[in-house]
Amino acid sequence: MLGIMCGRYTLTPAIDELLAALGLADLISDHEPRYNIAPSQQIPALRLDGEGRLLLDFFRWGLVPFWAKDPTIGNRMINARGETVAEKPSFRAAFRERRCLILSDGWYEWPKSKAGKQPTRITLASGEVFAFAGIWEQWRPKEETDDLRSSDRWSEEIRSCAIITSEPCDAIRAIHHRMPVVLKQEQWDAWLATGAAAGELLAMVGPYEGDDLITHAVSTLVNSPANDIAQCVLPL
Repeated sequence: MLGIMCGRYTLTPAIDELLAALGLADLISDHEPRYNIAPSQQIPALRLDGEGRLLLDFFRWGLVPFWAKDPTIGNRMINARGETVAEKPSFRAAFRERRCLILSDGWYEWPKSKAGKQPTRITLASGEVFAFAGIWEQWRPKEETDDLRSSDRWSEEIRSCAIITSEPCDAIRAIHHRMPVVLKQEQWDAWLATGAAAGELLAMVGPYEGDDLITHAVSTLVNSPANDIAQCVLPL
């Protein structure tokens, strides 16, 4: 898991003010800070509903294509490469029709050091919440599938998502060869826009262009997703 990009991230601040500013005050619930979000967990994201209204939703991290027979395929699809997201069969429909904004305030990488892999957290210098460019899918069990007739393991629909990644910017290049696509709030409307042209969307899935990313080493506590505690984000 530690070699995957992007495989762990955080959402530590309260997001009630952000949601209120977005006109989502009625959706606010007590947000528990998350210090070590891992694949297969339920994660918050913003998306548009069928009428173009912004809403906060929750998705399982690891995209399950609508055509998949076995939803465990999502375990290997936590990321989608920006260079191929518009063409790859697993992702192209979601990229065209079901984009989302996965809320975050930082993510982790494990660059190599003389002592081994050192967990490192990356954030904006301001500490503000940003969003990863994401795509989502809604998978429903198909009754005609033999496995489903013989088992009720997958009897419910699954709403899932993936984080789009790109080549790294200069600040990240020494840490990892990939990075999540980071979108600031002024880009959010364009990313979610219904009917947005593929060229406009692809222009947003490159390396982060700001100069305000900062990094710091953190405890190896973050190596285990069972540790979702404040000590995970503290600088060594």
